[in-house]
Amino acid sequence: MLALISISCQDEVQKADLVITNATIWTGNDNQPIAESMAISGDTILFVGSHEDVSKFIGENTKIKDANGKFVTPGFIDSHVHLLTGGFNLNSVQLRDAKTPEAFIKRIEAFAKTVPKGSWILGGDWDHENWGGELPTKEWIDDITKDHPVFITRLDGHMSLANSVALELAGVTNKTLDVEGGDIVRAENGDVTGLLKDNAANLVWPSVTEPTEEEYEKALQAAMTYLASNGVTSVHHMSAAGHYNVLKKVKAKNELITRIYAMYPLTDWNRLKSEIDANGAGDNWLKVGGLKGFVDGSLGSHTAAFFEPYTDNPSDNGFFVMPIDTIYKHVKAADKAELQVMIHAIGDKAINNLLNTFETVQEENGERDRRFRIEHAQHISPDDFKRFSELNVIPSMQPYHAIDDGRWAEKLIGAERIKTTYAFKSLLDAEAKLAFGSDWFVAPPTPLMGIYAAVTRRTLDDKNPEGWVAEQKITVEQALTAYTKNAAYSSFEENIKGTLESGKLADFVIINGDLTTVNPNNIKDLKILETYVGGKKVYDYSNN
Repeated sequence: MLALISISCQDEVQKADLVITNATIWTGNDNQPIAESMAISGDTILFVGSHEDVSKFIGENTKIKDANGKFVTPGFIDSHVHLLTGGFNLNSVQLRDAKTPEAFIKRIEAFAKTVPKGSWILGGDWDHENWGGELPTKEWIDDITKDHPVFITRLDGHMSLANSVALELAGVTNKTLDVEGGDIVRAENGDVTGLLKDNAANLVWPSVTEPTEEEYEKALQAAMTYLASNGVTSVHHMSAAGHYNVLKKVKAKNELITRIYAMYPLTDWNRLKSEIDANGAGDNWLKVGGLKGFVDGSLGSHTAAFFEPYTDNPSDNGFFVMPIDTIYKHVKAADKAELQVMIHAIGDKAINNLLNTFETVQEENGERDRRFRIEHAQHISPDDFKRFSELNVIPSMQPYHAIDDGRWAEKLIGAERIKTTYAFKSLLDAEAKLAFGSDWFVAPPTPLMGIYAAVTRRTLDDKNPEGWVAEQKITVEQALTAYTKNAAYSSFEENIKGTLESGKLADFVIINGDLTTVNPNNIKDLKILETYVGGKKVYDYSNN
């Protein structure tokens, strides 16, 4: 009789569609940190545990994946991307690794020959620090781009170079007045150089030909494919304004392979509230509810706002791209509407002022689970670390930037201020909930490289083998948590993803080495073998 009951109970166990076995599974679940098998039904995890215990979930139609001892983690959540721009830039001129002005010019010249006359040349992601810091001007490229308007962006997105064709189309001349929160860079004689910082770029953007809906869709597909190859299963898309309908259309066709949390501009909080009231906030594939704003610019463009002047320019403290009282008004209204607010702040003055704003709004609007976020949070005053946890403000940071900026940051802000630059450990010690991302297109959306950066802090020029500001290094487990569990928390999704446990979405990656035991210096060389979203394989290294 007992045997019959046992067989009956065994038959009642839900059978899995897919079982991953013989793996080292880093679950992110504190109650069960490591497992060896996982059972999945549809898009949901049924079971995580031992090889022996998973057997009861195997039926005649269950597909069994032997991981051969490979390392499995929750799908990486990139908490800061510019999704469509990243997709477009995959097919634009590539300037990120141009090491000399000559290489910069030759690549633009070569690319211009491949596109129709009259078409805009955008993207680029150039970095003048690669060749010592001399800023490019329109004169560098005018002769080779007479048939194209050019508007290429520095890799941080806060400085752009327009050629004379683009400036003429936009009506920008030597007499054009500067704009608030931006800078038209001029030569000593007052002539425009073609360089436009922050809000000054808005003088040109309205003249850029708007992509078609089909082009947007192709860019989205390219972006998602690239993200999947890097193990990214979810993104927080910082610039959805103007093309949220494209995202909805692709979702309606069941063609999304990346889960998307899409942000509206902070100033459009009322429009976002209306969208949610009319159509809801979305689902596990595509949702809204967040707003993105800006306080300042970037370090590399000298537009991040600091209390003390830049070391290499004592007359320059950077600037706010929006007055702080205006930010306060928008934050208070958006928060009262129960929307999530996340704001870009890089310099110590910008971060401090934003924390003050968040604190004031919390006091005025009352208690609720709001999860304010500061995007980037790169250069923090020491007294402000503890305020992140006290106010439950999430530092949403991009570790790749640390090993990139670390090549040249000290000459801009000095030896003292870099001690609290990309201060991952100080924030964790202060019990802040650190979330990681990439800032793609600004930096590559490669979580393995991001984990390597956070753990080793070895700069891209190989000049800091023990780590740049080494006291801010963190552990592999802490970096993994920032890319998974904490990133899910930062979008109110910790109950459905970010860890591998029963009842959560089956988003996971298989990697060819154990991140927790490999030499940290080799993490960047590991490979994403397979990426799964909702239990379905969306990337396979063996097919590429």
